[in-house]
Amino acid sequence: MRDVAIIGVKNTKFGEMWERSFRDIVVEAGIGAIEDSGVSGDRLDGMYVGNMSGGQFVEQEHIGALIADYSGLALDLHIPSTRVEAACASGGLAFRQAVMAVASGHEDIVMAAGVEKMTDVSATAASSALAAAADREWEGIMGATFPGLYAMVARMHMHQYGTTSEQMATVAVKNHKNGSMNPIAQYKSPITVDSVLNSIMVADPLHIFDCSPITDGAAAVVLAPADIAHEYTDTPIYIKATAQASDTIALHDRRDITTLDASVSAGKRAFEMAKMTQADIDLVEVHDCFTIAEICAIEDLGFAKKGEGGKMTEEGETAIGGKIAVNTSGGLKSCGHPVGATGIKQVVEVTHQLRGEAGGRQVDGAEVGMTHNVGGSGATAVVHILARER
Repeated sequence: MRDVAIIGVKNTKFGEMWERSFRDIVVEAGIGAIEDSGVSGDRLDGMYVGNMSGGQFVEQEHIGALIADYSGLALDLHIPSTRVEAACASGGLAFRQAVMAVASGHEDIVMAAGVEKMTDVSATAASSALAAAADREWEGIMGATFPGLYAMVARMHMHQYGTTSEQMATVAVKNHKNGSMNPIAQYKSPITVDSVLNSIMVADPLHIFDCSPITDGAAAVVLAPADIAHEYTDTPIYIKATAQASDTIALHDRRDITTLDASVSAGKRAFEMAKMTQADIDLVEVHDCFTIAEICAIEDLGFAKKGEGGKMTEEGETAIGGKIAVNTSGGLKSCGHPVGATGIKQVVEVTHQLRGEAGGRQVDGAEVGMTHNVGGSGATAVVHILARER
């Protein structure tokens, strides 16, 4: 297995892009990543594209071929392009497939991308499309949506560990502060604990400011074997670990709904592969689709003891400059959550941090970062560790 490096990255802006199409935004991300990498498009050996539900959001399937076509990589070059789907972890898994393709030696220069155009349908239609990432037969058909499922996680976490609504609100406040410094973020306005607690209740105890939004956006990265990465960039970022794990798709089949065992397992595998511990990580992008999800994630990955994630956040230990910087991008909550693109956006954010390019949200001296991307309510988890040094 070969070492793999990131040589180019690009995010589009995240938000409501009424004037732009699905293909427009993913082509922007892809071209931007190629330009950042210094590689010409005809050098690509393959593309892996994360997309959860193009069929329901924009009535388009065959996403891999579509993107190769509109990127100018199909007609003469015939570059293979593969769509990867794992619900909200589609982007993270697309990145993992690209890493493995390069590591195996089967391909050399590879792009991993992610895209979702979610605002072209009504909020009801979007909720229905997202609910397909849960167990349709046993959860969706009973009316369960993801706010409802994560509300059950939150209520159980509160019951078992004493986590409070105020502690969950501090997750949103922190992430909006970080997002206010991120030029691609969907929401750039800082908020307060009171504004979270006084916002509309969506599914008790989760208010609307506890929930990530519906978002359009795309992101892309270019990968190369580590041995030749310096031919293209002075700042390659090295993949130290890639890990994936699965759990039951239905929440009611879990041994403990306050712990995402797939996150625990993927995190352990990643640390073992990288030969690192939590103490080696300077920042982590976690899957905060809801504020309780960030609290569970930092516990599941071992950055906080079980039950103490809310307290850790409340005390500022997950802020930039704290014990471990969590969601410097603003996370899904503030930066936005175009579900197929989120896992790639996390990689782009960590890359910018390790390059020292994150501006006002820069983590001083960042050497190692982690990404954590979740599908559904935790049936899929994908974790990566990236580093400045090989």
